[in-house]
Amino acid sequence: MNIEAIYRAGTGSVCLRPLFLSAVAAGFPSPAEEYIEGKLDLNKHLISNPASTYFVRVTGESMINAGIHPDDMLVVDRAVNAKDGDVVIACIDGELTVKTMRIKRGQIWLVPENKAYQKQKISDAMDFAVWGVVRHVIHSF
Repeated sequence: MNIEAIYRAGTGSVCLRPLFLSAVAAGFPSPAEEYIEGKLDLNKHLISNPASTYFVRVTGESMINAGIHPDDMLVVDRAVNAKDGDVVIACIDGELTVKTMRIKRGQIWLVPENKAYQKQKISDAMDFAVWGVVRHVIHSF
């Protein structure tokens, strides 16, 4: 899965939306107006470190079993230290990709979450850097 576009997080604007007090039933609808608790700002819930957060749109299906689909938007934080098992944005020899990072016996592997793709061992000869840890996936239907 590759990165299609990168967007800087903007926290200068506030986008308040209604926040409902009760959970949404998957059965019959009920009147909801009396359940409005307040306003919700998604920036407060999705962005912990505004100066180091960016968004990327993805292409490909190598992370489909992790719930990351083509055209999804990822919220990525560069301030988070990547550890074993994190989904990361990695730069390998100038190419950006999103994969699960695995560290075994001091060796770094980038592992897709789709059996149709192969994992990649990071060697010393590669120009490799982690560009951030994926914190959230924004998925449209």
